[in-house]
Amino acid sequence: MKLALVLLCLWLVGAAVFSAANAPWKAFDDGAFAWKATGPLVGPDSENPNPQVSIKDPTIVRFEGRWHLFATVRWKPNRPVGTEYLSFADWPDAAKAPKHLLALDSPYACAPQVFFFAPHKKWYLIYQHADQARKPPFQPCFSTTETLGDPKSWTKPQPLLDNVPEKPKWLDFWVICDDAKAHLFYTSLDGHMWRCETKKSDFPNKGWSKAVLALQGDIFEASHTYKLKGMDKYLTLIEAQGDRRRYYKAYLADKLEGPWKPLADTIQKPFAGMTNVKQDTDWTANISHGELLRCGYDENLEVDPSDIRFLFQGASDPEYRGNPYGLIPWRLGILEMAK
Repeated sequence: MKLALVLLCLWLVGAAVFSAANAPWKAFDDGAFAWKATGPLVGPDSENPNPQVSIKDPTIVRFEGRWHLFATVRWKPNRPVGTEYLSFADWPDAAKAPKHLLALDSPYACAPQVFFFAPHKKWYLIYQHADQARKPPFQPCFSTTETLGDPKSWTKPQPLLDNVPEKPKWLDFWVICDDAKAHLFYTSLDGHMWRCETKKSDFPNKGWSKAVLALQGDIFEASHTYKLKGMDKYLTLIEAQGDRRRYYKAYLADKLEGPWKPLADTIQKPFAGMTNVKQDTDWTANISHGELLRCGYDENLEVDPSDIRFLFQGASDPEYRGNPYGLIPWRLGILEMAK
């Protein structure tokens, strides 16, 4: 009997420790996020005959024991802007991972998002794409593959929307699904985030609704939306500008249709910015266009609220303020929770 009681007590203690370790980060209640930044983990390829200026706008999934990373790469002005793929087992290997430029048939194909769409058993890449033969030329497009690790297997770009406005103002397209619908979010550089939807059975390019205003505030671009696993809530992160720097704000909603309520939405109390990010080496003063590391890889875009990491593009003040936008030498690092 005594042994049974001891074992029960040990089990209860272990269960309590496990529960505490897997509880949602308290910041999702009070908005008091705090981070520790790694150093740069992935940089532009500067040793090619045509050296890159930056690697930016990352999207990433963990699949079959490897990270699969897609990102925008820039060369010098008047050169194409493309999407690059690299894969590696763990982050110490990232800097030396082979890089593959995707053949997306455009001098401007960038700001990607990757996920596995379970109903089709295919991987989707959503991105912004320019094609002068199309009206309007600049649209959200998609490609698919059944083999994530083969950069040559992606299909040719196809327009995502079947009801494109005549003169749209949009960028940084992001898709997330619930049980019934696919939702497309984007921003317009003027303090607005927009949303349109289609039936999940009509995804990817049929039945899209007219866009409606999803959120208005002091926001800029790169809105990314996720489902918080086990919390029945959705999280939207949006890049903002302040003090001549880039930082991120956070909003919560009970459903993808909103309403979105501020969680950490000021430069003094951001989701991630220079007021709440510590560094061993001060390599960045900007927390810009990033992607949360998901706990899954499908269209639901789930993240674990007890284990949050944020892959972002960074640059120092002199790099960001001293260069035209196309020549900022963005590199990729990760923010880790500092509880």
